[in-house]
Amino acid sequence: MGTIFSASARAILYARNPRIKFPSVSTREMLSMRIKRLDRDLYLERVKEFPLTSIRSAQHCEQAQAVLDKLLSKVNRLNGEELYLDALSDLVATYEDQHRAIEPASDADLLQHLLEAKGVSQAQLHRETGIAKSTISEILSGKKPFSRQMMRTLAKYFNVDVSLLAVNL
Repeated sequence: MGTIFSASARAILYARNPRIKFPSVSTREMLSMRIKRLDRDLYLERVKEFPLTSIRSAQHCEQAQAVLDKLLSKVNRLNGEELYLDALSDLVATYEDQHRAIEPASDADLLQHLLEAKGVSQAQLHRETGIAKSTISEILSGKKPFSRQMMRTLAKYFNVDVSLLAVNL
């Protein structure tokens, strides 16, 4: 059974006050404290290698991404590394949200993806939903947007939320 104080510290404290009682900790508690210390040390080691600061340039973002890729390739990450990974991921996501916003997909792209994902043709979509073939073709060519009624029909057919199809309204 280990104690919180080293032998020399206990001797000094005992010399000053012989009635002092030293709390002891179990082996399990000692192991837990060592793991926490290891997690903290790993976290701080990662911070020293690549500090957790706001990402302000594309080059800095690429460097952060390289660090993320390296950590993600590790099979057995410890808690300290996971905490660092989470923090750095948040910093990269914040930068990308501000500087690399992704435009919503067009109605044509959405419909094309849904058709491919379900493995159906335009003709099959027409037969099973009643949407005119010409309307489907116009949407896929980018000439026509989804109507509200069509969004409801497609959402039900493809089993997706209507809000997915309403991104361009």
